[in-house]
Amino acid sequence: MFHQYKTLIEDGDLVVVYLNPGSMLTTTVKAGDMLNNKYGNFRHDDMIGLKYGSMVKSRVGTGFVYLLHPTPALWTQVVPHRTQILYLPDISFISMYLDLKPGKVVLESGTGSGSFSHSLARTIAPTGHLYTFEYHELRAETARKEFIEHKLTDVVTIEHRDVLANGFGKVGIADAVFLDLPAPWDAVAAAKESLRRDTTGRVCSFSPCIEQVQRTALALDEHGFSDIRMYECLVKDYETRTLPMPDIEEAINGQKINFKPNWSERKKRKLESGSGTPTGEGGAGSEIMISKPVDQARGHTSYLTFAILAPEANN
Repeated sequence: MFHQYKTLIEDGDLVVVYLNPGSMLTTTVKAGDMLNNKYGNFRHDDMIGLKYGSMVKSRVGTGFVYLLHPTPALWTQVVPHRTQILYLPDISFISMYLDLKPGKVVLESGTGSGSFSHSLARTIAPTGHLYTFEYHELRAETARKEFIEHKLTDVVTIEHRDVLANGFGKVGIADAVFLDLPAPWDAVAAAKESLRRDTTGRVCSFSPCIEQVQRTALALDEHGFSDIRMYECLVKDYETRTLPMPDIEEAINGQKINFKPNWSERKKRKLESGSGTPTGEGGAGSEIMISKPVDQARGHTSYLTFAILAPEANN
């Protein structure tokens, strides 16, 4: 379901329930079941047969929710955190730099909570394949169950395996390798062995500490990788607001412009300008929309180290 979309909700489907901009949850629709949350009680029988995206009111009419089709992007926001996960800025950046597209074969270690695995599966489906490895047995088994429930087993194969100790067990099949490990430099040799010999191979390592980046870069260089680069994705939020556009005549006459008018002043300007001039068109009472960065420090996630392996370097 995560890479094959449908229109109607059926019995047994996984649905992302949108409560508000800061809150979503998942539920598996089953005839006879009930979903309870702060907005009320919602019968699953009322959901079956509706289109994805539909609004459903609670049984007592005190609230409503939206029923969304599961996607990798939504799953990243609702996935149970068994480990630290990758978020959309890193996911999109990695997918682009690894040149991922349908038909590619990718190796991933470790699986963790499976956030990135779902996005990888969607990107390389339907003809590609993801081999993902997790050293923690319980996490591996939990992820395996999720892949089955989400109908991803035709694209994803998961294995309980310690890649640092035992390698990937794959030779010459991968187009790209993704490493999310405490000591990625110890997996560089195994990554090289797993890459195809007839095309350019790509590797990405996800590490929170710059010391890990340094050791990984050295290992990549020693094993014949080139174009070694490190990036850091930092998100900056912007806020927007509407301000009055200064009138040239007012400026010539030396009138002071109030850039923070209250509601009554804004309403008065619109009435004076004939119900308001469209934004950005000038004239008395017109307004413009501006944006500025929010003064808020955001935490660091991880560094992304990329490298390529040319076909001749594999021979």
